[in-house]
Amino acid sequence: MTVARSILLFVLAALAEIGGCWLIWQGWREHRGLWWIAAGVVALGAYGFVATLQPDANFGRILAAYGGIFVAGSLAWGMVVDKFRPDRWDMIGATICLLGVAVIMYAPRATP
Repeated sequence: MTVARSILLFVLAALAEIGGCWLIWQGWREHRGLWWIAAGVVALGAYGFVATLQPDANFGRILAAYGGIFVAGSLAWGMVVDKFRPDRWDMIGATICLLGVAVIMYAPRATP
């Protein structure tokens, strides 16, 4: 249950962070206005709080692992929202990042 909860929290964090960045991008680069930017700022703030709900107590470990989720999530966002088509190198890189997440977060560790 803890791993499933952790993965769900990573997905929620990715949606908040990537979505927030995308909203700011749309507001600024696509000239959609300040409300889009404001929504992006709120979403980015939500990302910061979601990260605190991870069951692991080590900030550095969580943020390092989240980096891999961010990479894969960004490609997935681009595919769904912007119709971006990643090439095989994008997919290989994302797979490597997700393997890193698994090692960092879910490898068995000796308890002190």
